[in-house]
Amino acid sequence: MEFIKVDDGDYYNEPVSPTGQCLNTSVLSMSVLGVLESEVPIDESKIMSFLQDVFLHINPRFCSIMVDVDGEKQWKKVEVKLTDHVHVPIFPSGVLSPESYDLYLGDYISKVVLEKYPEDKPLWEVHIVKYPTSTAAGNLIFKLHHALGDGYSFMSALLSCLQRADDPSRPLTFPSRRGSERKGRDVYYKSALRWVSQNLASAFYAVKDLGWNAFVEDDRTPIRSGNSGVEFLPMDISSLIFSLDEIKLIKNKLNVTINDVICGIVFFATRLYMQEMINNNQKSSSAASCRALVLVNTRITHGDYKPVKQMIGPNSEMPWGNRIAFMPISMPKLTEILNPLDFVFEAQKRIKRKRSSFSVSLYNKLFEIVSKLRGHEAASRYMHNRLMKSSLMISNMIAPVEKAALADHPIKGVYFMVLGIPQDIIITIVSYMGDLRISFGTQKGFIDPQKFKSCLKNAFEMILEVTDKIPIETKASL
Repeated sequence: MEFIKVDDGDYYNEPVSPTGQCLNTSVLSMSVLGVLESEVPIDESKIMSFLQDVFLHINPRFCSIMVDVDGEKQWKKVEVKLTDHVHVPIFPSGVLSPESYDLYLGDYISKVVLEKYPEDKPLWEVHIVKYPTSTAAGNLIFKLHHALGDGYSFMSALLSCLQRADDPSRPLTFPSRRGSERKGRDVYYKSALRWVSQNLASAFYAVKDLGWNAFVEDDRTPIRSGNSGVEFLPMDISSLIFSLDEIKLIKNKLNVTINDVICGIVFFATRLYMQEMINNNQKSSSAASCRALVLVNTRITHGDYKPVKQMIGPNSEMPWGNRIAFMPISMPKLTEILNPLDFVFEAQKRIKRKRSSFSVSLYNKLFEIVSKLRGHEAASRYMHNRLMKSSLMISNMIAPVEKAALADHPIKGVYFMVLGIPQDIIITIVSYMGDLRISFGTQKGFIDPQKFKSCLKNAFEMILEVTDKIPIETKASL
């Protein structure tokens, strides 16, 4: 992207963070697409009033563009015309079924995914889709460039606009993110010898991971073409909804976290899909090397969101922006698994090892060094290379337990997708109103979304079926 040159004397808000600059280059340009499914037909006038009176005032970046000042990018405030950012598509009219509009909406979203932002406008857009689909009376689509902030920032911004649909005077609440009580080997090491041993192991794994991810590329499989430029190809976005109570049942019986369960399901489903779709030109799915990059929030959040005013204030403990890191997790191979629950246990073990190692900190430090010594384009290439060599990315968010409303529109469902990733499949997870929704963006013509959805459903059902046989009083040995 070319950046606008400005004359001396113009007003700049603040420097663009190094990560923000790296996420908006000619090498890598990432965005977040969020979809709110309305329970009632969308009133365009109410949405426009909301955008004008509320949204634009959430953060100055929503009214700013990136400019080049002596080789450094800064945010410059500009006048915003809503008509430049709000789009209301026209689909064929007549007596069409909601399922027909599902197809039109899917095609429209695929088009929105690939569209570039105007270079002289703030990096966001809203799409008001008034047509009823099988899941909603209307859809409100937000497309926000990742340079503006990360998912935690955007969710905090959204929450500042939402109210409880049943009682606006009461606050929205969120599911607990505390894990199950850990015992045995899950207790922190207390002796000095154990502490030293643990940290030496963490350092060893961090260096090992750094070398592995820098030079080793995942195998070409039914979920990874290995082709360059896949982020510029059309994408299908599909989703599947699970009961959060059933996910928690698995969590409690296996004495793991919800994230462990989710990753176990995704890993199992991915291996099932690869096994079904393998062809003669690809390595056996049971032995293929596949890594998932799990997007993690590096803030110490304790599971809660902070008010936007607190986040954008000086010296904020929970600052607005991009506080993210990619945690590479090797997906268990089918040859390593005896039963479906092993996918959950392996996910728990591998995620725990990565979280307790120094690899995330080491990657971030290396990223900073590359950015300082070689510039943001080089750092962007470094990040792009990491993404391209892995098979998929996983990102998750939590949304309210209660039904929320935006500008008098009760929200029936929520999902999101990360755009601009050089991978053939991207997976996102969000919990809302007692449901857990797994969405997946897949390259058109390469990955079969219906087949992958079927594998996700089968993986969940198989894990749940085996878990049901475990007495609720007895926790599985880890």
